[in-house]
Amino acid sequence: MRAESGAIAPLIAVIGCDGSGKSTVSEHILAYVARYGPASAVHLGKQSGNVGRAIEKLPVFGKSMDRVIRKKTDKSNKRLQADMQPSLLPALVIAGFTLRRRRRFNRMLELRRKGEIIVTDRYPQVAVPGAYDGPGFPATTKGSAFVLWLGRWERSVFEWMATYKPDLVLRLNVDLDVACARKPDHRREALRKKIEVTPLLSYGGAPIVDIDTNQSLDQVLKEAEAAVAKIMTARGYKAS
Repeated sequence: MRAESGAIAPLIAVIGCDGSGKSTVSEHILAYVARYGPASAVHLGKQSGNVGRAIEKLPVFGKSMDRVIRKKTDKSNKRLQADMQPSLLPALVIAGFTLRRRRRFNRMLELRRKGEIIVTDRYPQVAVPGAYDGPGFPATTKGSAFVLWLGRWERSVFEWMATYKPDLVLRLNVDLDVACARKPDHRREALRKKIEVTPLLSYGGAPIVDIDTNQSLDQVLKEAEAAVAKIMTARGYKAS
């Protein structure tokens, strides 16, 4: 039950490496906050990994297509690590994912304005470019004029999204071996990098509660519920 009028509804973001339990926690928290009022779930990640894994499962040519995509992705990542802009095709792909993410973000804002409590799986950030729901283009002046323009445009989109700070960030922390066991179809090196980046994400100073998801699921959900209850009470909401 909402105790205040006119204010935009609360936003709770669930973030963490793949294998940390984001989907499970997000689904549980969505059901939990429904006692405070209408609630909706929104995925704000790029989801490129899901696309790649879906392609790999296609009959006949799926695995060969996936190998080609992985090779091009690795080549693009090496360019990013060398502080070089991606070539035209990868740049267009990055821009396409950003457009898709912006549409979902606008949909999320509209739901909040209508009074829906929002629970997000992932959240855009600008602290760490090139990874973990951050800008895909490196901050460099090297590259073609058009690709550089795309990079500036993408950065402006992420900076705009980052101005909307969550009311609460549930930051899920997990050990590498646990994450790999839960996500055997993910590359270990990619998971390792995400785990290292997780503590660096601040989301513009938004309230963050760290949860160790190596522990039992019951304990994880208990800690998540306690954090959400505290922020909902602070915002003037009462459970029905």
